[in-house]
Order: sequence, then C-alpha cells, then structure tokens
Amino acid sequence: MQFLSILRELDTTQRKVVLASFLGWTLDAFDFFLLVFVIPEVAREFHVGTAEVAFSLTLTLAMRPLGAFIFGRLADRYGRRPVLMVDIVLFAVLEAASALAPSLAALLIVRALFGIAMGGEWGIGASLALESIPAKARGVVSGLLQEGYAVGYLIGGLFYIALFDHIGWRGMFALGILPALLVLFIRRHVPESPVWTEAGAGAPRPGLRETMRGRWPLFAYLVVLMMCFNMFSHGSQDLYPTFLKEQLHFDTRTVGTLTVVLNLGAIIGGLFFGSLSEKIGRRRAIIIAALLSLPMIPLWAFGGSVVMLGIGVFLLQIMVQGAWGVVPVHLNELSPSAVRGTLPGFAYQGGNLLASFAAPVLTHLAVQHDKNYALVMAIFIAGVAVLLAIVTALGPEARGAEFRGTAAAPSP
Repeated sequence: MQFLSILRELDTTQRKVVLASFLGWTLDAFDFFLLVFVIPEVAREFHVGTAEVAFSLTLTLAMRPLGAFIFGRLADRYGRRPVLMVDIVLFAVLEAASALAPSLAALLIVRALFGIAMGGEWGIGASLALESIPAKARGVVSGLLQEGYAVGYLIGGLFYIALFDHIGWRGMFALGILPALLVLFIRRHVPESPVWTEAGAGAPRPGLRETMRGRWPLFAYLVVLMMCFNMFSHGSQDLYPTFLKEQLHFDTRTVGTLTVVLNLGAIIGGLFFGSLSEKIGRRRAIIIAALLSLPMIPLWAFGGSVVMLGIGVFLLQIMVQGAWGVVPVHLNELSPSAVRGTLPGFAYQGGNLLASFAAPVLTHLAVQHDKNYALVMAIFIAGVAVLLAIVTALGPEARGAEFRGTAAAPSP
C-alpha cells in the first residue's frame, strides 16, 4: 500500500520518467536472459560443451564495465536522455545480431559487444529516474527500477514457454530487437534530468579525476560490494534453467514455469525491501534480505518435486532481489552529482566483471560432479550471502542525500 501511495504522489512527468527507466532495464534484462534459456541448444548446434557457451555470459558481464564507463561519461556530459536512447537502440540491434551468428566464435564476439551496450543502460536509467523524483520516493522507486531485471527475466520465460519450440534459439534472439521501440516513448514523453539541467546543459563540467579526488576508496568499496551482489544474483539465476534441464531433465514448459515463479518472487522482494529501506536504512535492509536467503537454499536446490522447487525458488528470489532492490538508491545516494551518470553504473558493472567467472566455473564444477548443479550452486550461494552481509555492514550509507550539489557525507 505504501508503494502505491508513494507512486500516486508523483506527477505525470515523473511517472513517465520512472516508467521509461524501468522499461529500459526490463528490456535490457530480457535481451540478456534470452541466452540462459538456450545454452544447451546452442551448444548442440555448434558441437561444443555447455561450459563453452556459458562463457558467453562471462564475456557479456566482463564487458559491461566498459559500457558503463563510456555511456556514463557521455551521459554526464551530454545528458541522461539522449545517451539512454542511443544505448537502447544499440543493445537491441546487437541482441538481434546474435541470431545470425554462424559459429560460437562469432556469437562470443557479438555477446561481448552486447555487454558494452548493456552495461550503459542501468546507470543512466537509474540516475535519470532518481534525479527526477522526491527524496522520499527513492526507496520505492529503487525497488521498482531494479525489479525491471526480474520482469525482463519473467518476460523471457513467458516467451520461452510460448515460442521456443516453434522458433528455436535463433528466433528467440531475433525477438531482441523489440526494445528499440522504447526509444519512441522516451523521445516523446521523457524530459531530461532536472539535476543535470540545473547544472547547466552544455556547461563545462569537472573531469572524473577532479570529481573523484578523495573518493577512490569509496569507489573500490562499491566495486567489491557489487561483486558480491552480482555473484548473489547471477549465481542463483543464470544456470537455474540449465540445472532444470540437464540435471532434472524437465521439459520446456516446466523450465519456463519455474523461471516465471522465480521472477515473481524477485519482483515482490525488490519492491518490499526497497520500500523497507526508507524506514530501516539501506544497509540494514540489504543485510536482512541476504541472511534470510540462507534457510531458503535447501528447498531451492534440493526440493525434489516441481512444487517444492517452485516454493524454494520463489522464496529465495524474494531475498536475493530484495537485497538488490536497495542497490539503485544506495549507489546513487553515495555518488557525487557530477558523476552520477558514471559512478553507480561503473561500480555496478565493475563488480560484474569481478563476478563474471561465476557461470563458467559453476558449470565446470557441476559437470565434473556428474552434472550436480544443485550442490555446486547451493554451496556457492550460501557463501556469497554471508559475504554480502559482511561487506554491506562494513560500508557507508547516505540515505536521503541531497542530489542537487554535493552528495551528503556518508554515515559510518
């Protein structure tokens, strides 16, 4: 109820900005997750192992920091809105190009380029939305924005259920051109960030080195924090369809249905903990969600039946994406206004780079243990959940920081 009441307090323009930013991340995630549904099929067509195809996930994640830096710096200099539109068209075109890959090598190259474009969207979209709304709405909107990721995964699951058996993996990738249509909505309905405009469109802006003087330790901390976050999400999501297919031998409909259930839990968790962070603080909300994931792991990995696995994956993702729902506002509040287009996204994707080993390593370990994905993923997620809670507790917080001018000093 609080979530709906806060959104109702936004004016029409603010709602359109939030919607555009939400859809940008939704469609970005949709394009990314189309691959995780078809790893075994791609491997069979190119006559390679699943680990080799899973390496494409690593390439995508590893290239995202470069995209976050490039597009983030452009957004700080030329505005959030135009750079966001260019970025959305680019990642949609590259996703569709994946459908034309004649070999695994070509697919890996396209997925790496897709990673650059994907890396730019999150930071720009989050800064555009959070700079356009009242401070009291940030926690709620943060949870909503981040769960665009889960909604994108959910839509991918629905498309997989409905279309995969008819159009195959190449047809699935061809659908990735659809996000380009969002640019028409942004061009017509979404204004520039008022914080960026207030600083003076086209006015000289301090360089990254000048703005970040004395803040590099904070940046290093945020990269480590986001490494933990990315291991938490990618370790619990990216290989789950492969686990269901390769270890449990579930069919297309069952795999897709469990993925939908996974993302319904993720959406609920992000909205709940994002809103909760306005009351109890950003760090405390993250820590609670991370630790509450631990008792959910046995059911998620070893539930046995479809129903028990569904309950497990639903509850686990409430916690995983509950913690993630706090991330957009937490990083934006800790970032100076002059580099808010760059720093949150660059830190996020820098953490992605450090966590990009997760999919191929977990795949390799599972294959080495007779395709026991459940055991490997369960041990990994349990360790990451504890590590995330510790790293979060050791870091700063700037809840309610002023976005116009210099950000408030982080609290110890």
